[in-house]
Amino acid sequence: MSSDVLTRTKGRVDAYFGISEHGSTVKRELMAGTITFLAMSYVLAVNPSVLGDQGALGDKGMPMQAVFTATAVAAVVGTLVMGLWAKYPVALAPGMGLNAFFAYTVVLNMGIPWQEALSGTLLSGIIFFILAITKVREKIIDAIPMQMKLAVGAGIGMFVAFLGLKNAGIVVANEATFVHLGDFHKGTTLLALFGLLVTVIFLALKWHGAVLYGILGTTVVGIVCGLVELPKSLTALPHGLDQTFGQAIVHLPNAFTNEKMVIVVLTMLFVDFFDASGTLIGVAHQAGLLTKDGKLDRAGQALAADSVGTAAGAIIGTSTTTAYVESTAGVSAGGRTGLTAVSTAGWFLLAMFCFPLFAVVAGVPAVTAPALIVVGVLMARALGEIDWTRLEFAVPAFITVVLMPLTFSIANGIAMGLLFYPVVMVARGKVREVHPVMWVLMAVFLSYFWFLAE
Repeated sequence: MSSDVLTRTKGRVDAYFGISEHGSTVKRELMAGTITFLAMSYVLAVNPSVLGDQGALGDKGMPMQAVFTATAVAAVVGTLVMGLWAKYPVALAPGMGLNAFFAYTVVLNMGIPWQEALSGTLLSGIIFFILAITKVREKIIDAIPMQMKLAVGAGIGMFVAFLGLKNAGIVVANEATFVHLGDFHKGTTLLALFGLLVTVIFLALKWHGAVLYGILGTTVVGIVCGLVELPKSLTALPHGLDQTFGQAIVHLPNAFTNEKMVIVVLTMLFVDFFDASGTLIGVAHQAGLLTKDGKLDRAGQALAADSVGTAAGAIIGTSTTTAYVESTAGVSAGGRTGLTAVSTAGWFLLAMFCFPLFAVVAGVPAVTAPALIVVGVLMARALGEIDWTRLEFAVPAFITVVLMPLTFSIANGIAMGLLFYPVVMVARGKVREVHPVMWVLMAVFLSYFWFLAE
């Protein structure tokens, strides 16, 4: 390619993304995208571990090869839409927490087949898209008090951490006390403890990609100790999507006739909507992309991009795709435009050919468990922002956070917390401060516990 053509192409890319306008360069944007990928690529190992048939779900789980490929494809599609349309330096992939909800609450506890659960994910994505492109999104965001949004995020963090502790063997079942400390003489438990230790050290050192490096370090030690098998190869052509692609559409009629799907879709929508909103605002704030009055330009496009990622991911064959807070790693490296996201998508495309390597990791829960625990810790930071001095916030927030891990259900925690919120508000004489939407949600969740909860 001649220098003139290269210069013109670079100029068009600059003009499309507004790179110079945001004080960045093409080289910096590409590097920022690489750093974002390193920070969030652990999802390629953890998501198949959570949703796959070689983990806790057993024969109720999805084909692991298909989940890996679907995870990569969903990340590519969602991130490209965000980068090319909304033009934000935000990457998307199947979300931690929502994948746990999909696997352990919907499939395992509710007994809904994964094919039908994908239909629920698709429906939530479609509804999310409608909300994103209309003014309804502002009304919903205003309806749910910030304290409850924080509680949901923190509660999911506790649930994910509990799941990680369980997979690591650090916490085990006990007939007398329900849970008990695991056997620290067991090789896989010690391996998980090692992984947790090194991951925390990498985080403390502020290494970009700390979670990924923790997984890689744990895998190497596991191989040396004979606890993890060596991969037979490092690369392979992506395949497996024929087992999951389109299942969400095929089983959509069943989703409409299954009463349990109401709470499933509502929970997926609720968590994804507010998680995406919070992540987008947080990343944009760090990048200096918010307006003077603190609002997000092209908010509708950004949220719509997230919803498109969710719907596309469901059709491809994975749980809810959402904006990743790890995008802040790329922003801290100078990423300011959608080219950062496009760069991240490119790396996920390449990673699609590395299933044998990620499969070794995903097949040993003790290796991915530290990642879940650390992600839980990061999500639980929202606890510090809850106003525990006000009973109307403290009670529903506490119930939300505690019930998620104790009932092993994200849906139960959200439902019970949002039931208690209006009740406590009325008792405190603040009935006028309860948004009408909250009463509707209260009725829905009452129906859930009365008719649907098992």
